[in-house]
Amino acid sequence: MKNAYMKIILAPVIVLFGLFSFTATAVADVVVIVNSGSGISSLSVSDAKKIFLGKTRKLPNGKPAKPVEQAEGSAVRSAFNDKALGKSDSQYKAYWSKIIFSGKGSPPQSAADDAAVKSIVASKANAIGYIDSGAADASVTVVLTIK
Repeated sequence: MKNAYMKIILAPVIVLFGLFSFTATAVADVVVIVNSGSGISSLSVSDAKKIFLGKTRKLPNGKPAKPVEQAEGSAVRSAFNDKALGKSDSQYKAYWSKIIFSGKGSPPQSAADDAAVKSIVASKANAIGYIDSGAADASVTVVLTIK
C-alpha cells in the first residue's frame, strides 16, 4: 500500500521536473546569419527556406549560396527545421535523402554547433547559416530572426 501511495505522489513530481528541464534546454530564437561582406542586410523566411531546401542555389544578391546547417540532433537545427522549413527532423532527413538519391542536389554543409557555423559563415564570402540568437556577434550579419 505504501509503495502505491508513493508512486501516485511522485509521478506528477517527476513529470513536472521533466517539463522544467526540457524548457531550460529549449532554444529561444534562431537567427539566420551571412558573411559580413555579403552586402545582404535582410532575408525573408521564404528565401531561407528555398536556400536550405536546395530549391535555389543563389543568395538574394545573385551570388552562389553556401548554406551551413547545424549537426543532426541539435536543438537549434530542430527549431530551424520546424519554424523556418515547416518540417520535423525526420521529414527534413527524408527530404534530403530523396534529393540525394535522385541526384538533384546535396544537403548543406554540416557544422557541429553555433560556434562552428558562425566561424564558417564568417570566413566564407557567400556562406549562410543559422544559430541561436544568443550566439550572434559582430563577426556575422543577422539577416532574419525566426521566433
